[in-house]
This record gives sequence, C-alpha cells and structure tokens, in this order.
Amino acid sequence: MGSGIMAGRHDNRYAWLMLLHTRHCRAPRSLRLKRLGASFATCTIALAVTLSAPADVNALGQAPNPTAPLVCDLMGYAPNGGITARVTDDVLLVQWPGAQDERLRLGLSVVDGTPTIDELAIQGEDAAWVTIAADARIEFKIVEGLRRISNQQLSPLRNLGVELTQDIVDRYKWDVFWDAPLDLRTEVGGGNPPPASGVAGQPGLPRSPDEVRRADAVYDAQGCVVTTDGARLAVAFPGMRLGSFSGALVLTVYEGTNLIRVESVASTDLPSVAYKYDLGLTDLNLEGSRIAWRDIANESHSYSLRGPANSDHVVLRAANRLVVAETNGGAIAAFPPPHTFFWAREIEINVGNNWYRKDDESSFSFGIRQGEQEVVERYLANWSLYSAPPGSEQHMAGYFYPTLGDASEAFEEALAFTTGDVYRPLPGYQVMGSHYHTNLGRELMASGSIDTRLSDFEVLRAAGINIAGPVDRPRDATQLEELQWLFEGAQRHSDDAFMVMPEMENTNLLGGHWDLLFSHPVYYVDERAPGTPLVTEHPEYGRMYNIGSAQDLMTMIEAEDMLVYMPHPRTKGSTGFPDAVSDTDHFRNDRYRGAGWRWGMGSDLSEVRLSDHRVIPLLDDMNNWIADSSLRPKYLLAITETYFKAPGDDIYANGPVSYLRIGELPEPGNYAPIVDALMDGNYFVTSGEVLIPSHRYDGEGANTTLTAEVQWTFPLDFVEVVYGDGETTTTQIVSTKDLPPFGSQTFTIPFDATGQAWVRFAAWDSAGNGAMTMPIRLN
Repeated sequence: MGSGIMAGRHDNRYAWLMLLHTRHCRAPRSLRLKRLGASFATCTIALAVTLSAPADVNALGQAPNPTAPLVCDLMGYAPNGGITARVTDDVLLVQWPGAQDERLRLGLSVVDGTPTIDELAIQGEDAAWVTIAADARIEFKIVEGLRRISNQQLSPLRNLGVELTQDIVDRYKWDVFWDAPLDLRTEVGGGNPPPASGVAGQPGLPRSPDEVRRADAVYDAQGCVVTTDGARLAVAFPGMRLGSFSGALVLTVYEGTNLIRVESVASTDLPSVAYKYDLGLTDLNLEGSRIAWRDIANESHSYSLRGPANSDHVVLRAANRLVVAETNGGAIAAFPPPHTFFWAREIEINVGNNWYRKDDESSFSFGIRQGEQEVVERYLANWSLYSAPPGSEQHMAGYFYPTLGDASEAFEEALAFTTGDVYRPLPGYQVMGSHYHTNLGRELMASGSIDTRLSDFEVLRAAGINIAGPVDRPRDATQLEELQWLFEGAQRHSDDAFMVMPEMENTNLLGGHWDLLFSHPVYYVDERAPGTPLVTEHPEYGRMYNIGSAQDLMTMIEAEDMLVYMPHPRTKGSTGFPDAVSDTDHFRNDRYRGAGWRWGMGSDLSEVRLSDHRVIPLLDDMNNWIADSSLRPKYLLAITETYFKAPGDDIYANGPVSYLRIGELPEPGNYAPIVDALMDGNYFVTSGEVLIPSHRYDGEGANTTLTAEVQWTFPLDFVEVVYGDGETTTTQIVSTKDLPPFGSQTFTIPFDATGQAWVRFAAWDSAGNGAMTMPIRLN
C-alpha cells in the first residue's frame, strides 16, 4: 500500500567503529512520545559509533565545540537504504535523499547538555557538499498563562440547567474562544470574556501578572534516541524543559524532501495551562548572510544584517508565514505548520508570525513566532493561545527547508506545500468556504449603494475559493430589508467563476447557534402573532414566512429547500449543543445536515487531526445517535468564523474548505445545485493540503472494501476508515509513512462492515492537515 524505498548511498569517507554501550537514563515521567514509538524511561543497549580519529575543523573552518561522548539509542532505527544514521566522533550523522536529486547531511551533537546542529550540508548535482549551517542550535521560547472558561460558554450551560461545578468548568474550558490569558488590562471589555467575578474555583478578572510565565528552553540531554518509521527518521533528545513543560527536542527528516520538522514534544502537570511558543535557529554564521521575506502586499524585502545587534526578536509581518535566511552558499526557509499553528480568531490580520535577530557581529537567528495579543482593540479579549490539559503531549513544531541557491528558490520550495496559500483546483469540483462574518447586507446598506463592491470577496476569490458563504445575523427591526440587500448583493458579487451564497446565523428556536443556507432568496421574520398565518404576502418582498416555533421553521426549511448546520458545536454559544437537542424532531430531520468543522476553538497541540477532540468525535457521535433511524447521515461543513477581510490577511491558514462535486457553477441567485450536493454529501472537507478526488465502497459485510484516491503535499501520515454501529465507533488506520511528499495514490482498504451502520474515510498528513469524506449509510 506504499511506495518502494529509494536506494541510499553511504558516505565512505567516514571510517567508523561500532561500540555497544548499556546505560540507564532518566526521562520526565510525563513524557510519552507515542508518535515516535519510543520510550525514554530507560536507554538500554544504545548503539554508538565513533570515528577512529577526530576532525580538527568542520566544513566552515571552525573548531568543534567540546562535547561529552554521545550515546544514542538506535534500537528503533532500521536502515532502509534511503535514510541512514550513525554516530561518528560523538556526532550523530543523518543522511537522506532530498528533493531534486539533492542529498542532505545533518550532524547532531550534545554540547554542555544542549542539542547542537554540528553541520547541515547539501550535496548537489556536482557531488560537492555545501555546509550551510554549523554549530547552530534550536531556540525555543514559551509564554504561559491561565486557561479560563468564558461567559460565552457559561451562558448556554446555565440555560440548560447545568450546575457550574469545577468539574464542568474543567471539562469545557479547554474549548474556549473568548479568552486572552496574556491580557493584563485592568478593565476587560468587549466580546464574551471569562466572568469577572470568577466561577467554580476559577479566578476572576483582571488577571494577575503572576499568572504569566516566560521561559527559554533549558536542556540536560545525555544522549539521543533514533527511530525510523517508513520513509522518515526522528531524533529525540530527552531532557528538555520549557517553562512548566518537560519532554524532548525532536527533529524529523523525510525521504524525498529537504523538509526538517523541529518540535518540542512535552507535557505539563499544571492544571490550567494556556501557552504560546516561538521557535528558531540560532548561532548561524552571519558573514555574507541576509534575511529575506515578502510583505503582506507580496513585495520582496531583504536585510543584510549589517546594522547593530538586536536585543529582541525583530518581528516580520511576512506573507505566507515564511522567512528565509541566505547563508553560506545556500538558503533556509522557516515556516510553521500551516493550520495547527493558529488558534481561532475573529479576524485574519497578519500579526507577524516570523522573526530574525542579529545576535552579535558574527551570528544571527531567525524563525517563527506567535504574537501576544490581538491587533484590533475590540478583539483584545480574544487571543486564546493553545490549551494544554495536564499530561497531554504537546507538539510545538516548526519547519525548516534548506536548499542550494538563493532565497527565491527557498521560497518556491516552501510555498509548494500550501500551493502558494491557494486552494488548488480539482476538475469536477468547486471550492466552498462558509460562515464568513462579512455582514454583507448591513455593509451594503451602510454604504448606500447595492453596487458597492466589498474587498472581502476579492480576497476569498484570490485564495482559490469559488463559493463564498457570507453569514449575516437577523435584526428584528430591519431583518427584511437586510435580507433583500443580502440577496441582491450576493448576486452582484457573483459571476460564472465565483458565487456568493447567502447564509444567516440564528440563535433561537433550535438550540445553540445555527446557520440557515438558502437554495434561493426567502424572506422571513422571527415572530408569529396569534392567528397569523405561517405564510403571508408582503407588499414589497412578496412571499414571507412568520416564524414562531421550531415547527414553523422546519416547515419553511422543507418547503423552500433550505439546510441547517450548527457552525461551532460544543463551544461558544453552542456549548452543550447539539447534544442537548439530539432527540428533538428538528435535529432528527434530514434538513438539519450537521455541524461546522473549524479547528482552533480549543487549540490543543496534542491533537493528531484538526479538531480531534471537539468536532470530529461529534461527527461520529451524531451518526451513532441516528443509526437506528432511516435518516440520512449527518455531515460536516467547513467553516471559518471570521469577520472583515482585506488583502494581506492570512485567509488560507485560518479556514478549511469544502470541495463540492457539482461541475459548473449555477447562475447567480440559484443555489439549488449547491444545496443538493450538501444534502447528498457529495463533497469532502479539507484544510487544503490533502485532497480526496474520488472514493467508493464495494462489497458487503465482511467483504466490504474502500477504494479512495488521495493527493497530498506534506508527507502523509495515515489514512483511515471510520465506521460505527450506533454505539461504538471503530477506526481502522493504515500508515502511509513510507510514501514520499507531493504524492498521489489510490488506496484499497478491506474492512468488516458486518453490523455497522455508517462509514467514512479520511487522510491526514504529518503537519496535522487532512481531508474527510462525508459518511454514508451501510444498511
């Protein structure tokens, strides 16, 4: 089910002697590096390899730092002909085939307990090795605060009659949206922040400065653990402390690409930690080097590092979250995982996710970062950071991509992983984004002209989105007028290549928040006086519905070919929902399609999949709830949950999309083909890097087979078939770690469908990105 492993070449310039060592080493008791398949509780029978004679200088002519004897556990390492690893002269030497016939060499050592990049070199077509970094280190910084539950979550729980105990607070606080643990303002206003008076043992506001803790990584590495898994190799250095977190520094390389993943894999025992981290390469050789980036207008810039030394990070509002260092005849790009790096926000303004620092006249640093507050005053209370439940294994990751050549080549290679931050076209599909708080109707009314063109949609269109779903919110006094401007404005922003599809977000009748998707313009008001017919004729807007109950609403939805999705389930104003309405007639109606898929409302870097703890389990729960009925399966719709947009905003990083199989776009104002595709589940949702162009299920019972075509950019981690019987959800995972990046493959996976009610398919890559098909009925 995977690809063949590429043949590798050993570097015969290194004569080496294998020595077998047995030693005992301690690791933090909370460290559980499950992804590496290794335990650091003991380091037994570690295989070390040393040179017969030490070298006097490295490739840059620098004398090596004194190091203690390096002992590495190689029991989890299996030479596969592509990636090789050995210890020589107290340096772990890793070699692997990269992109475009390049070969890379990474030398790792421990200096005074600190993992050190002894050498990073690339061999090009001329067979000469170019060392682009030597005696460099990994820099990690962390800022921690106290996680709180918000008033926005508490309100629906109170309305449901839930007693607000500490157990309840501790259960729901991790999925908070309106929290800003680093906000030390004495008066916290705007939005739905945590309660000022506290709740169930949670302290109130304002926050105490003592809650904020800052730290740099501290290392006490005594050796390393090397593991191979398919076509990738990971090197872990236990003994890392980062604030209240303890764990290991882990570097992973992948066959067929120059990509290097660097991460802190660590956990904390503290009960309410929220945090952010910065990551970079430091102690890089400054001579002849420069920093390059593109600003939010996509204009190129560079800095030669000739100015004075910097005392702090120089923050860059760089496009695509990408900065490049040209150094020593090559270039290194630095960028974060494209989606897991970001918690949910109300806006997508670039706050500066990259940095550089001139350390002195001979060295510099650069990397990735997260800001400490929102950049728009009205949203200062919305900067939630990552959640770290006690004992959870947090993966604080960043990527470095070294290449021969200049910065332009590094930009090109790095941007390929997100196709330049554009959702790539797929024949037969249209790309849909939903739940954009553009307030289309109100904005047009405020402008005074129905022909005003909003920049929000230009930005979405440039990101490769073909169908944009702006969501307005009804206001009693002007609801009908706003609907008219919404419908008319949507048509005037649409053409044969881009369609604006109106949506309305509501907070009444059905429980929690819910979005109404239209197949055509429909007018309604949220009241029905006694004796008033459900349908009346309005002198200006024509046919109009008077909605006074959930039954009235569902009657309109069925008659007018509409759909309902809950945009942010189990959090925000839908905390406790849709669970609380799972037995109602309106939820158990095929027009109630399901829920919105959006990560970040509870960003937890222990998750393997995007929204692994909140939304994806809900998808499976919903289908188990209705397994004994004749209802269609419940689905997910990719949503974004952000407000106004402008050129330069980080659209791609902050929202997933749905790929709808509908062929050509319909005429403006006719959304029925889109509604039909959503109704039938004829689509998949994705973060953008992983696509599922086709899939099908054949056979029955124990002889059922899933066949699916998958395309990906980042190295693929696994594909999975997920099915449920109404009580239990079963996940059948197939590892794809033997496959190269930028691949396409058709998977055939047999599974036993006996007694199962529904099934779906998904694929996930090594950066946490993925795609999911919608469930189908098996019976």
